[in-house]
Amino acid sequence: MTSKLEQKETPQANGAVLPIVPGDCLTSPERGQRVEPADFLGPDGTGVEVVVLESRANAKGVREEDALLEKGSQSNESDDTSTDRGPEPASPLKETSFSIGLQVLFPFLLAGFGTVAAGMVLDIVQHWDVFKYVTEVFILVPALLGLKGNLEMTLASRLSTAANIGQMDTPKELWKMITGNMALIQVQATVVGFLASIAAVVFGWIPDGHFSIDHAVLLCASSVATAFIASLVLGMIMIGVIIGSRKMGINPDNVATPIAASLGDLITLALLSGISWGLYKELESKAYVNPLVCAFFISLLPIWIVIAKRNSATREVLYSGWEPVIIAMAISSVGGLILDRTVSDPNFAGMAVFTPVINGVGGNLVAVQASRISTYLHMSGVPGDSPETAPRKCPSPCSTFFSSDVNSRSARVLFLLVVPGHLVFLYTISSMQGGHTTLTLIFIVFYMTAALLQVVILLYIADWMVHWMWGRDLDPDNFSIPYLTALGDLIGTGLLALSFHVLWLIGDRDSDVGD
Repeated sequence: MTSKLEQKETPQANGAVLPIVPGDCLTSPERGQRVEPADFLGPDGTGVEVVVLESRANAKGVREEDALLEKGSQSNESDDTSTDRGPEPASPLKETSFSIGLQVLFPFLLAGFGTVAAGMVLDIVQHWDVFKYVTEVFILVPALLGLKGNLEMTLASRLSTAANIGQMDTPKELWKMITGNMALIQVQATVVGFLASIAAVVFGWIPDGHFSIDHAVLLCASSVATAFIASLVLGMIMIGVIIGSRKMGINPDNVATPIAASLGDLITLALLSGISWGLYKELESKAYVNPLVCAFFISLLPIWIVIAKRNSATREVLYSGWEPVIIAMAISSVGGLILDRTVSDPNFAGMAVFTPVINGVGGNLVAVQASRISTYLHMSGVPGDSPETAPRKCPSPCSTFFSSDVNSRSARVLFLLVVPGHLVFLYTISSMQGGHTTLTLIFIVFYMTAALLQVVILLYIADWMVHWMWGRDLDPDNFSIPYLTALGDLIGTGLLALSFHVLWLIGDRDSDVGD
């Protein structure tokens, strides 16, 4: 005779209440002993309730470790089921150099070919009337490409971390993350796109002292429309990539950020060129179109703000996430000013096709590293903690690139991808007859030197910046990537311009620099 069993939920207990029915048996997870139902019968032979307790720390650690160590990514280790060992924290990112390189290689090449396509587009559109007569559009190019990278890579990093620590496992959690983050990036894209147009007007006015209200409104409409549409399209692609990588057992940190840029540069640059060209054509006959376009996208801001504000996953970023993207936009605009002043000189017109490539590759690689370090730290605690995994604030170059920890290993892998990757991209540009520069040995040497120096600087800054922000109670997923990608734009454009100037001064006529 058994009594009617009633299952109860006890919120304060971290476990589940399991009824014991005839025929059931339990196995102790630690001792491997089978427990028969008779052991849980009361004095009168009736069934009793059994509360199975599970450590939150252990459950969280197992869930996080399973999320990261999928399909051969983990190193071979023997399982230890000793009863003397208590719950351990997750062992994050147990990946070999080969597995890291294998997972990063394909999205890295895909992203690189996207930047090559963007470079080919820029090489063509630089001769359009809108780029000739409204040269401030060149200043918008790194700013908007950087903005796209900042928003989409930050989104990718946030969602990758959320997926790895189990915050997107249920449909309800997934939908919450999607709606909140999509609304958030629309707010950021619209506001920062508007500010980027103002920066372009100011940077264009300072050297020449010339200001045109029609051109200013054109820049505003083009920038806001491009930022809004590009962020909408790329955000949807990014969400699909992260969900797909989770289902395929691939660490999203390794693939999400490069794929975020694979079509991003091409889509953003194509949108900017097409929209600015179309609005430029309407200046003479329909001058009211430009302000209407600008007003329309700005009027949608309250809707996105309300959606993002109601979502707990994005409410904090809505209030605190402006500083990095705005400062990053200003940094990228300086790179845009360098690009504008360089390609406007006929001697250096060939630089246009290479600028998105060197900036995109550097930004993609450092975003992968920053996302990985951030996930590594999140699995050890919360921002502001001082876990043993994040004690250093100003690491030495040796610890960044030559130590035995997993982040140093990934830095070496990413650095080793630079030369073969750029060789493939340069060959692609040459075979498509892009640019105005012949690929001579001396040109390749200067170009590779600039690319390697850019990536070394960025990876070192990433190692310092992510740990520093973590110690300052700032989430690196939201704050580090905008600064790093903007610095990548500035450093890449500056080093590339310097290389072209040096080549021109030493008279490398075989490379046709300046033809």
